[in-house]
Amino acid sequence: MSQQYASKQPAGFKNHIEKVAIVGVGGQSGKKITDALVKAGKHKLTAITRADSTTAVPAGVTAAKVNYDDPSSIVEALKGHDALVITMSVMAPPDSQAKLIEAAAAAKIPWVIPNEYGSDVSKRELSKDILLGAQYDAGRAKIQELGVSSFVGINCSFWYEYSLSFTKNAYGFDMQNKEVTFYDDGNTKLNTSTLFQTGRAVASLLSLPILPKDENDTSVTLDSFRNKSCYVSSFFISQKDMFESVLRVTGDKREDWTIKYEPSNERFERGKEIMKTGDRSGFGMLLYARVLYPDGSGDFNDKLDNDKLGLPKDDLDEMTKLSLTMKPLERY
Repeated sequence: MSQQYASKQPAGFKNHIEKVAIVGVGGQSGKKITDALVKAGKHKLTAITRADSTTAVPAGVTAAKVNYDDPSSIVEALKGHDALVITMSVMAPPDSQAKLIEAAAAAKIPWVIPNEYGSDVSKRELSKDILLGAQYDAGRAKIQELGVSSFVGINCSFWYEYSLSFTKNAYGFDMQNKEVTFYDDGNTKLNTSTLFQTGRAVASLLSLPILPKDENDTSVTLDSFRNKSCYVSSFFISQKDMFESVLRVTGDKREDWTIKYEPSNERFERGKEIMKTGDRSGFGMLLYARVLYPDGSGDFNDKLDNDKLGLPKDDLDEMTKLSLTMKPLERY
């Protein structure tokens, strides 16, 4: 497709996103994305929720209840919106996103941000190994197959404050017992984002002009991300960098902690075996271990769009401090 310009569009063309529908406003990422959009103050926001949902909708956001078994209810709720942001748990029914994408097409929504907040989807072997590639591919393929909407994928890697302390199967930290398991030597760096940064990224993205004004306009536009990934990150760090932050924040000394090491490939295989028993915790183990392979799997630092979106820099120790207030989970 040749480059389009706002100045050459038909009368009545809006060169900005005005109405945004959001799925999952009460979830980890959905709440931060909604908060960031509310703070930006540039959009009319609608929370798409299930008919039986008791989730509180933030001030400034309109609630629209839908029945996922009645596609027409979703289409009706989405009509008139310019963008749909989908955030869902990995435990959500597998056909939920497909229903939303089909409804978005029927409602003629031009932009969809699918539920793929995570690792670099362009790394095909990685996506396959972490068991998420097929899901991400299906979402993108469905959008393009229907031919109505365009997508922008958010590649933000793991959420730092969530991953640091919610389970030892993530970044290897057991905060309660002061134990840490470093994968390989613990020095492999990866990109990782805070939930706040993810929210700001989506809000910034949807606040961009859709098209350049004319041939001389070199500003960043939403169109430049059409059917591509948007790469965002808060930190490019290793497990040992995280550990140093934990020590600074808590005042602990290294000798206060039990330090273990495990080869990332062995931990990945162990996670797969645990999953075969029906234990969901194996998924978290294999997921984080695989991204932390010492082969650059978790590194997309050369692709970052932070500057294009005007994103601020997060403070590592502040986010570590926040993480320590979060309740750990036994399973992913």
